[in-house]
Amino acid sequence: MKSFASAVLAAAALAGFTAHAQDAVTYDAATKVFRIDGGQVTYAFGVNDLDELQPVYWGAKLVTGDPLPAAHTNEGHASFDLPTSTTPQEFAGWGAGLYLEPALKITFPDGNRDLVLHYVSHTIEGSTLTVRLKDIEREVFVDVRYAMDPATGVLGRSAVIENKTTTPLVIEQAAAATWTLPQGTNYTLDTMTGRWAGEDALHTEPLHQGERVLESRRGSTGHQNDPWFAIERAHTNDQDAGDVWFGALAWSGSWRITIEQDLLNQVRVTGGYNPFDFGYKLAPGESLATPVFYGGYTHDGIGGASRLLHRFELTQILPQRPHPKPRPVIYNSWEATEFNVSEAAQEALAEKAASIGVERFVVDDGWFGQRKTDHAGLGDWYVNKDKFPNGLKPLIDKVHALGMDFGLWVEPEMVNPDSDLYRKHPDWVLNFTGRPRTEGRNQLVLNLARPDVRAYVFGFLDKLLTGNDIAFLKWDYNRNWSEPGWPAVAADEQKQVYVKYTENLYGILKELREKHPNVEIESCSGGGGRVDLGILRYTDEVWPSDNTDPYDRLLIQDGFTYAYTPGVMMAWVTDSPGWMNRRTTTVEYRFLSSMQGGLGVGANLNHWGPEDFATAKHLIAEYKQVRETVQHGDLYRLVSPQTNGEQSGSEQSVTESVSPDKSQAAVFAFLHSSTQGYPYPLLYLRGLDPHAQYRLHWMTGKPGGQLPEVASGQYWMSAGLALNLIGDFQATAFRLDKVQ
Repeated sequence: MKSFASAVLAAAALAGFTAHAQDAVTYDAATKVFRIDGGQVTYAFGVNDLDELQPVYWGAKLVTGDPLPAAHTNEGHASFDLPTSTTPQEFAGWGAGLYLEPALKITFPDGNRDLVLHYVSHTIEGSTLTVRLKDIEREVFVDVRYAMDPATGVLGRSAVIENKTTTPLVIEQAAAATWTLPQGTNYTLDTMTGRWAGEDALHTEPLHQGERVLESRRGSTGHQNDPWFAIERAHTNDQDAGDVWFGALAWSGSWRITIEQDLLNQVRVTGGYNPFDFGYKLAPGESLATPVFYGGYTHDGIGGASRLLHRFELTQILPQRPHPKPRPVIYNSWEATEFNVSEAAQEALAEKAASIGVERFVVDDGWFGQRKTDHAGLGDWYVNKDKFPNGLKPLIDKVHALGMDFGLWVEPEMVNPDSDLYRKHPDWVLNFTGRPRTEGRNQLVLNLARPDVRAYVFGFLDKLLTGNDIAFLKWDYNRNWSEPGWPAVAADEQKQVYVKYTENLYGILKELREKHPNVEIESCSGGGGRVDLGILRYTDEVWPSDNTDPYDRLLIQDGFTYAYTPGVMMAWVTDSPGWMNRRTTTVEYRFLSSMQGGLGVGANLNHWGPEDFATAKHLIAEYKQVRETVQHGDLYRLVSPQTNGEQSGSEQSVTESVSPDKSQAAVFAFLHSSTQGYPYPLLYLRGLDPHAQYRLHWMTGKPGGQLPEVASGQYWMSAGLALNLIGDFQATAFRLDKVQ
């Protein structure tokens, strides 16, 4: 039988791709070459003389009828490097002398570990191509799947591995795909690394022979690496020029991406399940689906690559695809009250939030069980009667009467040892029998792979949403795995936990959304610990970092947007000085930093004065005029806050967002500190209609530069705009509206 992943992940690869996809996939029987076209991209591979799938082209879209070379096996490089390793493959089994990263590695019951996959057949359905491979001797089949988005040219690749032998086998390594770039030595690799409160730092490095491994062994995506890469050819400082190949893995569990340049300077990128501690027992008749590994190409630089990925996520990945609703302006009460929530205090905050234009009021941790600190209560999901004597309904009614909808914080996958749930079901957590159970933030991880745990988690969430008018869940996940054992199943099946846990997480989210279609969900994991294209299929927004320092956020948000659309990036205005750096900034500076994504307010409004409320009300109103453009438009990084891979940011940062129809642009400019009287750099906007007239509107006070009120798009892109920002932690913002 097929696993849940076979249905869900295969659907993810294909969803929505058939529109306008006529003749997207073609097959030349004479040369045995498959060609896939979409957007401005052509991808091609063929069946070579050994019946292996071999890539032949990935790059700018070719003209119909352009010749593509037939696939052919490369010669070996002496006796030490056989043709198996010198010939790139689309999906290689570990066997026949393969020394590079395989896509699939299997151990059979008799000890055989040799796997050689050859072409059997293929089917083409609309924009979807499925190629069937089989081992040369054993009844192991792999369906390799391709589906290209016709608008962006982003290609989704995945595989389904099927055991048709008469005995169980163990899958020790399973990738979704291997991507192959043209041979070359002038490549640079872009990756994002980080840590809690310091996520998404962009790193650019030359690509050399050997391996570069990106991974998480933590049971979830992790803060330390993003499952994303970009490879630039002949790297330049112009973000919007040059050849770039990029990819993102859609998996929210342990994962690995290996980038390797071989002895012939061929570049290959292989990604999928992390093989560390991996061993998936596959019984006869069963199958395992890999995650989907998405890849794309552009000639418009790393900026063009991120814009394509944003468009793809908005139209093909997010739950409300292809037209997601704008993220509402939210208020979250965590920093105002922490665990000391009560009905009266929350109602008072709600009144203040509504007065500045907030649209969604969210009660964070502390509303449930015996939750007075982070030492107790997780797992007991009933409303605390001391804090809310009549349940949540009176507060929800109050929030609705103020013109806002209501949201709630939950952490469904965790349990405190000091909880009724744990005392009743100590066997429900990840654990190794007889070994210590390592706590993180005073909590343990529920084993969501267990059917009874899955049923419990879905049951209490369904009851919560059915019994209360809740529009939003902030779904948190505040630690990584330890002791990933599953004693309830046989020893040779316990490592399936890495797949089945995430499958059940996706299943719960999918089922909740189907039963409660008006509920929106945020993925949060102590900030950006679980952000990827897998979780984004089921959640409407994500929390990039617990670090809300507005200057630090410029760097974090900049990195975030290389892989993910600003349309899912939540950013809060919090108190000053902030807890992270004790840095003091103005309310205006904090708002402008946060207005580059989904805007939220997390400050303690009880400490604000009249001027703070007036500034907030004004800027929230301004934000609502540009949020569609900011969240769903095309992003241009006019001045990057990145500083050559260093952890500290640069002195300036400027972003420009342009609506898809080019009718509006929103520009946000920031200065850390002016020095020695040097002027702020001139700005040259991008992406406008050069022939249209645009009217300037300041969202903030005019900083001193002399700019025209109306000018052509060509003027705004060519004249060089002087903003004259000066001082410390200064910021300004303006929009351009097309004159009709």
